[in-house]
Order: sequence, then structure tokens, then C-alpha cells
Amino acid sequence: MTEINHKLSIKEKIGYALGDLSANLIFQTLMTFLAFFYTDVYKIPAGTAATIIFVGGFVGAFFNVIMGFIADRTQTRWGKFRPWILWTAIPFGIISILAFTTPDFSPTGKVIYALITYFLLVIVYSANNLPYSALSGVLTGDMKERNSLSSYRFVAVMVAQFIIQVILLPLVLILGDGDKAAGFKSAMTIFAIVGVVLLLITFLTTKERIIPKPDQVGSIKDDLKDLMKNRPWISMLILTILVFITLSLKGGSYVYYFNEYVDAQSINSFLDNIGFNGFIDSLNNLFSSMGFSGFQWPDDPATSGFSVFNGGGIIFMIIGIFFSKPLADKFGKRDVFGAGLFLSTVFLFLFFFYSPTSISAIFITQILHGFFYGITIPLLWAMIADVADYSEWKNNRRATAIIFSAMIFGLKIGLSIGGALIGWILKIYNYDADLAVQNQDAIQGIKLSVSVFPGIIFILGVACLFFYGINKNMETQIESELNLRRS
Repeated sequence: MTEINHKLSIKEKIGYALGDLSANLIFQTLMTFLAFFYTDVYKIPAGTAATIIFVGGFVGAFFNVIMGFIADRTQTRWGKFRPWILWTAIPFGIISILAFTTPDFSPTGKVIYALITYFLLVIVYSANNLPYSALSGVLTGDMKERNSLSSYRFVAVMVAQFIIQVILLPLVLILGDGDKAAGFKSAMTIFAIVGVVLLLITFLTTKERIIPKPDQVGSIKDDLKDLMKNRPWISMLILTILVFITLSLKGGSYVYYFNEYVDAQSINSFLDNIGFNGFIDSLNNLFSSMGFSGFQWPDDPATSGFSVFNGGGIIFMIIGIFFSKPLADKFGKRDVFGAGLFLSTVFLFLFFFYSPTSISAIFITQILHGFFYGITIPLLWAMIADVADYSEWKNNRRATAIIFSAMIFGLKIGLSIGGALIGWILKIYNYDADLAVQNQDAIQGIKLSVSVFPGIIFILGVACLFFYGINKNMETQIESELNLRRS
């Protein structure tokens, strides 16, 4: 019998990672700007926007579970999961553009349009991203190769996050000539085209190696029964929900934090001192001399501060990612993930205590938070792939997609709750998008949304790891015994 080579080439790792770059051009936009887009650009009331995000997220989450059953039972010459990346690429791009288009409807028409386009987007995202995520579990059975693949994948995620959190808002203002509605549509059109091309590259450069035997494919009832007995899976499901509530809540609140709380004059002085404003002036002059006078960085301290703040955090997240694999290889994924998540939470709490003029402290804290959180980023999905191995090890049946679909179900639930919490908190604390200066209640709500509330949720996530069970020794045992069975 021919032994399967589980080593992955750099080409295949990069090709796989480009799929996450594509998906995250949209996902990071949803997580960072969807609430802001609905409340401040499309002018939907905060409470209504929260309901759209919440309901739409749950629709996507439940479709994700259905998609898991479908993907595990897909049989094509390309495999189970790769064809879905091909089939959904173009629809994903088209619907992404529609979701960030602002037709001039009545207030009720705007709500209906936003609801329909968001529903469609989360459904096609599930049909694309669930098979994509499950694909990592069948590309290789080698734990170290899987850790390496996750590192490649999440460097790509960080690149997408950098593009969205640092460049998107200035790009929106540039492309729309100050009109945010026109700018969002133009920017998302560019991202959609690039995203479709990247998904096609992922399809062409990857190969499914772990193919379950026919007798390992059970009924839906068997799959659900196995899940309910799988304690690491239950732990990871709850952890995934909590992590993405936090990411969505704090990520979507930062734009309000800079627009409404952080002092603009202090931001400008800080940007002068670090040389950012001088760099931008030189860049603007260069573009003007080349005839691109329309491509000028926006003269807005809050936008610049928001971009640099996110950029610093993302750069140090990427640095943290490079520490992830060697630490996980030595100490195991679970222990490294828990330590990184706890330390990142400590710095998250600090944001609540800073004054509007404490710019240096705000930026240094973001960098440290980003570094420690970056260590955890590749490990979440690698741990989920390990849960799929654990299920096969315990039950002698592999159901990769349903394992991943349950986790992406958690991701969608977390994203919808976190995104909705932004709108609900703004409503509870009396935020008004039309006010030039917010009242103190609204400011307090915004501060809590970037610090205390997400910090508490992260701590609960750390607690979930005590029930995960798959430590370094068990990882090695599962890998060894599964390799013997498969050969």
C-alpha cells in the first residue's frame, strides 16, 4: 500500500493561505465596520442595525451546520471541500458588493435591503468558508505540518486585517471623495475582484490527502451523537463563540472610540512626533507630482489615529504568530493558547483607564495586546483540526466538515452577538450618530465596549480550556495511532 506524503510544499501552503486572505477582506470588514456602516453611512438606527446583525448572523450560523453535513457527503473528482471554493467564489464576490451598496430607499426599504443582502452574504460565506476551513484538516495528518499551515494561513489573515483596519477607511474617503457611501461601494468592488481571483488560486494549488474510507461515513444522527460525546469539541465550540464575540465587539467599537473619545489634537501631536504626518505629507506630494492629486490621505486625525493604532496592533500580531508554532510544538497548543489569551486580556482591560489625551499609552497597550493575542491566532483552527482527529481516534469515523461547521457556527454566533452588542450598547448608552459631540453616557458605553466588556468575555474563554483535554502528550498519541491506522 502506498504511504501518503503528508509534507506540504510552500506553494501549497501559500495557495491555501490566499483563500483566507480573500475571505478576510470581507470578514474583517464585517467585524470592524458593519455596525458603523449601518449607523453612520446608511443611517439605520443603532437598535435596528443591531437586530439585523444579530438575526443575520444566526441565519448564517445555522446554515453553516447544514453546510457541514453537505460538505462531508460531497463526492467529486476534486475531493469533498475544494469544489465548494470554486463554486462559491463568484457569488461571494457579487454579494459582497451588494451588501455595501446604499440604494436610496425609504427608511423601511433600507432595513429590508440591508437584511436581505446581509442574509445572502452570511449564507454564501458559510458555503465558501466552511469547506475552506475543513480543507485544512484533510490536506495533511502531520501535526507539525498542520501548525505550519495555520501559521501561513493566519499571516494571510493578518495581511487582510491590516488592509481593512488600516487602509480601508482612508481608501473609502479617497475613492468616494469624502462620500463614505460611494467610497465603501468602490472599495468593496476592488476587494471582491481580488478575492475571487485568490479563491481560484486556492482551488488550483491544494490537494486533499486524507480521504475517509466509505465505512467511516455515517448518518447525520451518528455525527451528532459523536459530537455530543466529544468534550474537546464542546469546549472549543464555547471558546470559539466567546473569542468572536470579543473580536467583533472590540473591533467594531474602535472606530467609535477614536471618532468620539480620543482627543483629536493629541492624536495629531502624537502622529507629528512619530513622523507619521511628515510621511503622509511626502506621500501626498509624491502623488500630486505624478498627477494623482485625488489620492490624498484624508486630513482627519481620528482616521489617521485609528489606522496607525490598528496597524501597530496587527504588525505585532504577525510577530506573535511567528512565536506560535515553536511554542506550540514545545508546550502544546492548549497551554500556549491559554497563556496568550490571558496576557492579551490584561492589556485589553487597561483601555478603560486611559484619558482622551493618553495617546502613547493607548498605542503601546494595543501593541502589547496584539502581540500576545497574535500567538493564539493560528492555534484556534489548528486545535479544531485536532478535535477532528480526536473524533476519528475515539470513534473510528472521520467527520471533518461537521466538526469545522460546528466551530464556524460558533464563529457566526459570536460575530452576530458581538456585532449586535455594539448597536445595543450604543442604544442603551444613548449614542446619536448625528451629534457632533456625544454625551457622557455614550462615551462611557464606548469605553466599556473596547475594554471591560470584551475583557470579561476573553477570561471566560480561558476558563473553557480547562475542559479541552487535548494536551501535548495526547496530541502525540493521537497522531501516532491515526497514522498507523491510515497506513
